Amino acid sequence: MTAPTPAVPGPATQAAAAQHPTTTNTTSTHTTSTTHAPTTAAAAAPASDTKNTAGVEGVKGAPGTKDSQGPRGKLAADLSASIAVFLIALPLSLGIALATGAPLQAGLVAAAVGGIVAGRFGGAPLQVSGPAAGLTVVTAELIQRYGWRTTCAITVLAGCCQLGLAFLRTARSALMVSPAIVHGMLAGIGVTIALAQLHIVLGGTPQSSAVANVRGLPGQLADLHPAALGVSALTVCVLLGWSRIPGRAGAALRKVPAALAAVAAATAFAVLAGLTLPRVDLPSWRSHALPELPEGPVLGLIAAVLTITLVGSVESLLSSVATDKLIASERGTENRPPRADLDRELRGQGAANIVSGALGGLPVTGVAVRSVANVKAGAVSRKSAMFHGLWVLVAAGLLVPVLDLIPLAALAALVMAVGIQMVSITHLRTVTRHREFLVYATTIVAVVLGGVLEGVAVGIAVAVAVALHRLARTRITLEVLDGVHHVQARGQLTFLAVPRLSRVLNQIPHKSRTVIEVDGSFMDHAAYETLQDWQDSHRAHGGSLELTGRGGAAISGDHPASGTGQTGRTTDGRDRAAAPRGTHQCCRPWTPWQNHCDHRAVSAATAGARDADRPQDSGNTKARPLPGSATMPASARRRGAGQLASGISAFQRDTAPHVRDELARLAREGQRPSQLFLTCADSRLVTSMITASGPGDLFTVRNVGNLVPLPGAEATDDSVAAAIEYAVDVLKVDSITVCGHSGCGAMQALLNSHPEAPMTPLRRWLRHGLPSLERMGSRHHAWARISGRLPADAVEQLCLTNVVQQLEHLRAHESVARRLAEGTLELHGMYFHVGEAQAYLLSEGEDFFDCRVFDSVGQSV
Repeated sequence: MTAPTPAVPGPATQAAAAQHPTTTNTTSTHTTSTTHAPTTAAAAAPASDTKNTAGVEGVKGAPGTKDSQGPRGKLAADLSASIAVFLIALPLSLGIALATGAPLQAGLVAAAVGGIVAGRFGGAPLQVSGPAAGLTVVTAELIQRYGWRTTCAITVLAGCCQLGLAFLRTARSALMVSPAIVHGMLAGIGVTIALAQLHIVLGGTPQSSAVANVRGLPGQLADLHPAALGVSALTVCVLLGWSRIPGRAGAALRKVPAALAAVAAATAFAVLAGLTLPRVDLPSWRSHALPELPEGPVLGLIAAVLTITLVGSVESLLSSVATDKLIASERGTENRPPRADLDRELRGQGAANIVSGALGGLPVTGVAVRSVANVKAGAVSRKSAMFHGLWVLVAAGLLVPVLDLIPLAALAALVMAVGIQMVSITHLRTVTRHREFLVYATTIVAVVLGGVLEGVAVGIAVAVAVALHRLARTRITLEVLDGVHHVQARGQLTFLAVPRLSRVLNQIPHKSRTVIEVDGSFMDHAAYETLQDWQDSHRAHGGSLELTGRGGAAISGDHPASGTGQTGRTTDGRDRAAAPRGTHQCCRPWTPWQNHCDHRAVSAATAGARDADRPQDSGNTKARPLPGSATMPASARRRGAGQLASGISAFQRDTAPHVRDELARLAREGQRPSQLFLTCADSRLVTSMITASGPGDLFTVRNVGNLVPLPGAEATDDSVAAAIEYAVDVLKVDSITVCGHSGCGAMQALLNSHPEAPMTPLRRWLRHGLPSLERMGSRHHAWARISGRLPADAVEQLCLTNVVQQLEHLRAHESVARRLAEGTLELHGMYFHVGEAQAYLLSEGEDFFDCRVFDSVGQSV
């Protein structure tokens, strides 16, 4: 809601200075009504491949805040972050080199080049590049087919392709690939990596393909090597349990990356126990293999270059976007580095691949794990990535005796865990919500069975087929009720649906009364002509026709495509916005008073003049016009009772005839809403509009700030608790939704709180929002954000956090807790962005940044 912003006692947030002024609008504190349940769907949510806790921007002491500003402070922050990233990159680089079958030095070369070259020339300042798990399967296939030296040459050519794409400014195009295909590709790569490394974990040797690895698994299980299995198990246990060590000791130990701790523990155990195991063997740099001219079939080499280019570019660009989002969530606007320049990032990745391939290194790409660690460690510029590359270079020259002690089984267990993490449950939930599981699953299977390039091609083909199927799928039904023929067309009306539409329409007899409901967002010319021709013929034979849109909203009977709100054109082909006022489709209950039925003023005035010239019957008295009607001055219509009376008049004239039967039924049977909808009293938040609702569907509670007071809290308002109890225990609703919105004045007031301000009824009420403010400033609670982007400012952040917090308050109410325990009640969070007219639903669980995510709701569910 937008409202005056008085101060409220409570913890102030440092981010309050970033707020924008909001308009004022006075609303009541509480209202209760009944309307329609919202439709649920979600859009794809972005995720990284590692979990971290996101802080609140501007929190004192957080990395990147003013505490670390100044040249020396920035240099110190970058040095500290580079060491943390180096400790993660070192074991992972060796593990990925092992998984590909390349010389182990190749992983160190790629890590050093990725840090120095991509860090210097890339467009994402805090992104860290190096060898990545996403290219492991591709590189392993190339090494098996062409040999290592030819693979290095392919890497150089792939880097040249990336430079060409960058100069053509096509980086954004890589993000056009369906998220289901990208996630499926990464999950398929993860499955392939895990299957291959499992053989090394068990003490054997991986096969040439995922299918061969599955077939060889029974034999490998029958021939276990206890020493390798023990070292691998220790590595996995340390890797999984490192972040869960409690107490101060745990907090101190967690400063060491889990990957380094796991490999170090396994190495120490193998050395102290005197185990005989295959270990890292870094040969002399004098014998390091360099690239040679590619040899092999030309088409095969071209496909290899394109595969490295595609996978590396997409993974790097997605990592850049994810890093940008993490930075925005962690730091205030004045302390953020520039946003990623994706074309420059692609140039940096191309240059790094050219140098890495020329020096005998693995392909380079942006790595989300190291980038997240870099941001979390407090890096402030690209120097941290460059320093990390320098440390890898130093380690490759000075720490060879130490690196040679690492058991290969420990590195295999580490890479196997990374591969398993690439199959993300969050991604699976996202694609399932968007009905793209078929694309996701097909891509995984195709990548595992055929390879990355083949898998992506199959995924694209399936995604296109699914999109065409959804576009072409139209359900057209005919039923007769009380002598009226009802035709329902669900879906898009295209030329593909014309045969079915014609078949159904031809079943309707002449002179019959017909209602056609068009429920779709698109009607092409062929379908329009079919419907128009049949309409003309039906009326010529004495039949009547009523056209309705989604939800039964009446459409002008003269023009099937006019006024539907779906095609955007009138019958003569003009844009509806340019059509005459007389063609305006009227009058929905949510039409704002300021513009309410202006088109009727001319016609009503003309009718009034016509009535004035017409002689009156002696027995009748001319009706007195309602205040606010078209015959009254405009200034009177737009004030107070005039506006109210005008709205009531429009309802009685245009809406009441359509809802009278339903309201009569509800009056006889009583209300049976399916959901309690708790939202703000803001006048811009029209629940019936944003939920496409009708009478009897939602039991609505509205108050300032959509707050749910805790039971027994100071200054408790029992009206909200009473409504909750009545809805849960008496009406037996199935779910409760807490809905916040953008630009909420209550949240603005909480951010601008001043303890010394005088207490008012509004300030007493807003004290129930203080837990939301505390939650936003706490690092011990999951943060909240919108899918695909981060909150615009602290007001939006608090609006989102408030929804999550009020859901927690709901659980404290006895009736709600009881129904939740019985499994007969669900709680949902919702956020409505007023300016975008976009609804977001709170997804289950948390993403990889430990954030509670609000997913956008699309046009189809």
